[in-house]
Amino acid sequence: MPARYSIIIPVFNRPDEVKELLDSLNRQTFTDFEVIIVEDGSQITSESVVKGFDNKLQVKYFDKTNEGPGLTRNYGVERASSDYFIFFDSDCLIPERYMEIVDHYLSVYPLDAFGGPDAAHASFTAIQKAITYSMTSTLTTGGIRGGSIEEHKFHPRSFNMGFSREVFQKTGGFSSLRFGEDLDLSMRIKEAGFKSGLIKDAFVFHKRRTDFRKFFKQVHNSGIARINLYKRHPGTLKIVHFAPAVFVVCLALSLISLVFGLWQPMAVLVIYFASIFMDSYRQYKSFRVAYLSVVSSFVQHMAYGTGFIKSLWKRIILGQPEFVAYKDNFYK
Repeated sequence: MPARYSIIIPVFNRPDEVKELLDSLNRQTFTDFEVIIVEDGSQITSESVVKGFDNKLQVKYFDKTNEGPGLTRNYGVERASSDYFIFFDSDCLIPERYMEIVDHYLSVYPLDAFGGPDAAHASFTAIQKAITYSMTSTLTTGGIRGGSIEEHKFHPRSFNMGFSREVFQKTGGFSSLRFGEDLDLSMRIKEAGFKSGLIKDAFVFHKRRTDFRKFFKQVHNSGIARINLYKRHPGTLKIVHFAPAVFVVCLALSLISLVFGLWQPMAVLVIYFASIFMDSYRQYKSFRVAYLSVVSSFVQHMAYGTGFIKSLWKRIILGQPEFVAYKDNFYK
């Protein structure tokens, strides 16, 4: 008899993360699910790790050539036995009642697709907690990933996302986009008339990147992806998406103004980051995490803003097609 849910996890060189993720799935209070691990052309595979859970979980393992996370998720869907799919990133830990919460919610409020927020686990490093803060705070992203957003504006993201087989069949699943493929699908799900919603209590612990260099690259690519999404879905670009680019421009102007003895513009930025420090300290009760939250928020704004400006120039001003604009760093 098929499982009620199929959990699909794309993996690229992350055996240690896969073990921790499977350990967390093995502790679920609701167990009517299968797990499908799809290796996306990894050089360091998770096969031996997955085999260690053969007698603990309904788990399937596949190894394929590298195509990117979106097409790898589709590969897993095509080999799933259930009619409802749930997706996690390999760097997630799943609270033990997650599946119970999702199953109960969907039985009361049926949804074609859903998403949930993410949070920092107590075991996370100070940098991981700081990055989680900058990615979930209302002072930075508007709380989109933290769950503090109006549900009708919410777009599920692939680190914590689910949808039905009918959704997959009618939308074609994830696209070949290397970045922003989850938002692209979320937009197509709504455009197709499916009912999508946020399950606020169905959060995951998302580790994200472990240093600011990797975090910058990830968020920079997200800034690039925002313009690509706009080109695919006209009308989806909002004023708020320009905010990090405006931050980059304002920072440059503030630095220039200091040369002429004008300190007021820089004072505004200092007040903003002081607010981030205090808010992060209120949440984590740690001066180190609060300080690193200021750093991570600065990195986030700079990374997204510069990526957004770069993509705006290439895709909108120069009119370059998506593949041509990013073939060297996205589609090698």
